[in-house]
Amino acid sequence: MASEVGGSGAVRARRGLIAAPWHTASVLLLFAYMVFTDAHHAQAAVSAAGPVSRAVIIRGYLLSILFGCGMATWCWAGVQWRGGTLRDLTGGRWKSWRDVMVDVAIAIPFWMIWELTARLMHRLVNRVSAATTPYVAPSGWVEISLWVLVSLAAGIGEEIIFRGYLQKQFQAATRSVIAAVVLQGLLFGLIHTYQGWKQVMVIAPLGILYGALAEWRGNLRANMIAHAWSDVFEGWLKFV
Repeated sequence: MASEVGGSGAVRARRGLIAAPWHTASVLLLFAYMVFTDAHHAQAAVSAAGPVSRAVIIRGYLLSILFGCGMATWCWAGVQWRGGTLRDLTGGRWKSWRDVMVDVAIAIPFWMIWELTARLMHRLVNRVSAATTPYVAPSGWVEISLWVLVSLAAGIGEEIIFRGYLQKQFQAATRSVIAAVVLQGLLFGLIHTYQGWKQVMVIAPLGILYGALAEWRGNLRANMIAHAWSDVFEGWLKFV
């Protein structure tokens, strides 16, 4: 946390909005644009005859990494302009190997709860009549390597964006921790609209779980570990 001597801007970042309202509006608009374009491309892929080419898959991975890193950087910039620091988003870094082991020990059982929740939600939404975008698992060392990078970028970047930035903004705006956790979780689900509405209904509760963990821990370290690992597992390892 920034020092009290850091000026009134840092104090406002901790007690209220961590970024200007216009900046948060820009983040939401960028996500809206991303959801629209991704949904359009997904629909085009479903309508097209034949399997998706590997070149298209690789391009999608690269764009995902660039967009995620860019959005996380934009959120960081908004906090800096308000007088805050990266620590206001992440809750601080590791200071010792003991801290690392504690977060790993928390991330493992959390991921088990996350996985059970995902399976339960999949069973529930299977009764819903809605299209789902077919998923093509990575194959070959190039795609697998890129997928691991996508997972790491999502684990770090999406946690900074949703649990570090948006959750704090929503909490300051609504004066409610519960509302903030739920709102960012719903938005987290909506950005996956390109996967189909069934996946949105599965992912939104998982985003709420991530939000609850971040609120309980007061930092994003265990979140980042669990998030990156779950993406590696769900997107590749479970198909091996």
